[in-house]
Amino acid sequence: MGQLIAGPFAGQLLGQFGAEIIKVEPPRIGDPLRVWRELDVDGTSPWFRSIARNKKSVAIDLRKPEGRELVKQLAIKSDVIIENFKPGTLERWGLGPAELHPHNPSLIFTRVSGYGQTGPWAPRPGYASVCEAESGFRYINGFPDTQSGGLAGPPVRPNISLGDSIAGLHAAFGTVLALLSRQKANGQGSTVDVSIVESMLNLMEGIIPEFDRKGKMRGPSGSSVTGIVPTNAYPCLPDPSNPSIPSYIVIGANGDTIYTRLMKTIGRDDLTGPEFQQNHHRVQKQGIIEQAISEWTSKHTADEVIDTMNIAGVPVGRVVTVKEVVESEQLQARGSLQDVWVKNDELPEGGWNVKMQGTFPVLDGVDSQPKWAGPELGQHTDDVLKVDLGLSNVELQKLRESSIIG
Repeated sequence: MGQLIAGPFAGQLLGQFGAEIIKVEPPRIGDPLRVWRELDVDGTSPWFRSIARNKKSVAIDLRKPEGRELVKQLAIKSDVIIENFKPGTLERWGLGPAELHPHNPSLIFTRVSGYGQTGPWAPRPGYASVCEAESGFRYINGFPDTQSGGLAGPPVRPNISLGDSIAGLHAAFGTVLALLSRQKANGQGSTVDVSIVESMLNLMEGIIPEFDRKGKMRGPSGSSVTGIVPTNAYPCLPDPSNPSIPSYIVIGANGDTIYTRLMKTIGRDDLTGPEFQQNHHRVQKQGIIEQAISEWTSKHTADEVIDTMNIAGVPVGRVVTVKEVVESEQLQARGSLQDVWVKNDELPEGGWNVKMQGTFPVLDGVDSQPKWAGPELGQHTDDVLKVDLGLSNVELQKLRESSIIG
């Protein structure tokens, strides 16, 4: 019963590995993500075709008691409910754990919200953007003010809904843990309480213990990482085919032996030896190290840097666009990108392919090819209600005439 990103992404991950996902959507409008961002020839977002892959779409109006009763009956026959409504919404609909566990004690509730199901902020609406800010994540993204060490201007955000996806990952992981736990708890179901703020907090590495023990308040660091040297984005000569576009390369040489190989490769043996041997030594000399690397990379194209670093065994990567991602020989060889057919009988060709990410992580025996793209709204309503709930065609017709299903 998740909409937009966090809940649906959890369902996408589980569905890729064989879970049967029944996506409940409101009739007529469906999940708002169907019409977010770029729209395809049929008016549906290609993003929706990806995040709703392998799912069955059932259109049920949860605003009506009859619709909620249908969902209740589906839940009684299910292993897991995934939802990302404001806390308390399911309870108001009579679909919370207290109402459903008597009918299905093994049912797992995976609940995604901004701040969690408890605490003084639980009732607040919590979108990923504000939760990223409240987790401290946004503060460390951007360029530092030279005087205060804090942000020089507004924080830089990744151009994706990172908090939603990270929460979706936690929701899928938590669901699998709950399913494993159920095997040892006499089949008793449980609640997986996923907070976007806490999911982002889980990414914050040593920031909190460092503050607690050393009083260090980590701030933004541009394109580098505080306390790890060298790892940064460095300028290169523009690509001859696109001389007006700046070119950057990322080099990660914070391993001690890798650092020495990097310095020897760029002709800066003077920046090696005992004074540069370990990371804590190099942190004290970050300025001269970064300047030396930048001076070298700025005299070479990205291709030249990559070739040289690969020979030297130094981790290196180009800062690429999505076009270059799609064309990547590595990703193509791994099957990391898949073409999935979208059927449309109104077109002479019968539909089209949409390219999307494959199935990760790669597991033996799991096909990386999605079974089908995100379905049309309510495409599986009749099939699911007939097979899972045993409704007849007459009953379905009455429900449809009453606008309870779509």
